[in-house]
Amino acid sequence: MKMIKTRRIVVTAVIVLATYILQCSVFPALAVANIKPNLMLVVTASFGFMRGPREGMLVGFASGLLIDIQYGDMIGFYALIYLLAGYINGMFEQMYFDEDIKLPLFLIAGSDFIYGIAVYFLMFLLRSDFDFLYYLNRIIIPEAIYTIVITLVLYPLLLYINHRLEAEEKRSASKFV
Repeated sequence: MKMIKTRRIVVTAVIVLATYILQCSVFPALAVANIKPNLMLVVTASFGFMRGPREGMLVGFASGLLIDIQYGDMIGFYALIYLLAGYINGMFEQMYFDEDIKLPLFLIAGSDFIYGIAVYFLMFLLRSDFDFLYYLNRIIIPEAIYTIVITLVLYPLLLYINHRLEAEEKRSASKFV
């Protein structure tokens, strides 16, 4: 049983690191009008509603910490935002069904929209940058749309990995019964 838990931790860490590397190296080259999708938020939200608030928070904190190290002015800012996103998406674990892609798309779009607003209010508004409509039309909404398009590709892969890990956990649990 300990081996299965270790495998899940290792696979989750590999997913977070691979997503981070893609977001920092590949997707800046694929930016459309200087807008990049938020892959780390897709992974955080997906783990939240697939595995629950605890795992969503852990993945969110790790993702946010990586973003803080790469881009942040202060350590912990993005970690807190991603942690909250993972927790809030984890609250929808009971409503989540694997076959229905509408709820994941809605939750990821909502998470990206709220993420963009939180970053605006905490990073720009406090510096007296009051051009919210410009930021909304040029950054928040296009990033949310681009993130949803990438989610259509990334989410099935995350779902497949989650199914494989759950099947392995069930096989392992049935051996002990």
